[in-house]
Amino acid sequence: MAFARGTSEPPGVGIIGQAFVESLRTQAFPRTVGVHGVNYPASNDFFGPGFTLNVVDGSRDVLDHIRGVVSVCPHTQMIIGGYSQGAMVSAFATSDVLPGDVAPESAPIPLPADVADHVAAVVLFGKPTGVSLAKYKAPAVGASPIYASKLLELCAPGDSVCSTDPSAPVDLVAHGEYAQNGMVGTGATFAVSRLPVPPPPPGPPLSLP
Repeated sequence: MAFARGTSEPPGVGIIGQAFVESLRTQAFPRTVGVHGVNYPASNDFFGPGFTLNVVDGSRDVLDHIRGVVSVCPHTQMIIGGYSQGAMVSAFATSDVLPGDVAPESAPIPLPADVADHVAAVVLFGKPTGVSLAKYKAPAVGASPIYASKLLELCAPGDSVCSTDPSAPVDLVAHGEYAQNGMVGTGATFAVSRLPVPPPPPGPPLSLP
């Protein structure tokens, strides 16, 4: 799986991402779950070109990672995830919409259909919506038809970052509670439900008379 961390978290998958990974590994057993922390700045430079460049860099890393994994392990199923700013990264990686002011020649190259088929699920936590998008001067993002049925977006009650209510009060506590409120487990359950059923374990060897 590839997971994009939230703003100002150190490189890796971040707190929400780690909780999601742990739930995935528990629910997906006996399958194994490899993890890639999306390589992007995740900086708090939300204005001017900074936010757009962050999102573009992260989206490119997501897509390059998936292409690389599928080329080496063609039977692998991929899960894409992200939290907060990282949810925007993963959303753009699976969308037909580009961030504003991105020249087409410098935009991340979408996955071809045969590689995109290896993406089993896309799970986004606290993706900026509504007022947050206006603040970041970013377009609304919808999954392309290839990913629409594979997408789950989760917004915690009271999380003003992903709320569609413009009058919602700012509540940064709610925005950080996905690891505590059970939603990482909900996301993992959805992702695992999209994976192929693993083959049954081999039976005991036959004994000859």
